[in-house]
Amino acid sequence: MATASAGHHPQPGDRIDLHTHSEVSDGTDTPTQLVAAAAQAGLSTIALTDHDTFAGIAEALAAGSVYGVQVLAGVEISTELNGISVHLLGYGADPEEPGLAAALEQLRRSRADRTPQMLAALAALGMPIDPEILRVEVGESPSVGRPHIADAMIKHGYVTDRGAAFDGYLAVGGPAYVPRFHTPLRQAVDLVHKAGGVAVIAHPWSRQSWQVLDERALFWLARDHRLDGIEVDHHDHSVQTRAELRRIAGRVGLLATGSSDYHGTGKVDHDLGSNTTSAAVLTEILARIS
Repeated sequence: MATASAGHHPQPGDRIDLHTHSEVSDGTDTPTQLVAAAAQAGLSTIALTDHDTFAGIAEALAAGSVYGVQVLAGVEISTELNGISVHLLGYGADPEEPGLAAALEQLRRSRADRTPQMLAALAALGMPIDPEILRVEVGESPSVGRPHIADAMIKHGYVTDRGAAFDGYLAVGGPAYVPRFHTPLRQAVDLVHKAGGVAVIAHPWSRQSWQVLDERALFWLARDHRLDGIEVDHHDHSVQTRAELRRIAGRVGLLATGSSDYHGTGKVDHDLGSNTTSAAVLTEILARIS
């Protein structure tokens, strides 16, 4: 499988969004609809980074040729550092590299294995989920996630949106939360590199990941595991956080990216192109993949 659709060399002024999701994981657009929306939004390049799967990449690459959008093959890997969840974006990695493929399969299996436990917890709370409704929400996705359960809860009328489902029930520590396996972050970075890809930590100072990703940790990841970059411009980062992360990236020698983390209607305030990556950074990412 190609790692990027044929496209123009990044130019100053290009609008580049390197973190998007389709319905292959927990977005609401098909890969084709995602690329069409990117073209409508005036984006020159997007990366499709579904959770723990490359399954939508072939369709997205084909759509890129139709709509004139350069598509970079990517994945968002569920990892952990010192027991804290960290999301790792892998760009341009070979989906068939055995080590990476096995790690992603283990992550998807862990997602599926915990689903019955979460459904049982919801049922005990008086919110049983019709299996058929959940099946429709999951669709053809090979990467079952809490957002699918949240969408089924919405269909049942238990909650009004995904935010309410997570805040009240599905988030870490919630009454229906069940932990699952996460690949150790250092191992995941190494697997992305072994597969010929570029490794960038997604939204490093959002949720709980800020607890383990201080400057010292990022320095060691860059030095010992050749971490390539961090996602600086993201909806979850304040202006002050972005400025500090950009300073750290400069001191440590990491690329600084920006992305929408688009999920279609699955997330509010994450419109395509709401945060972007510079042409110079994309040029360096493509060079490292090559």
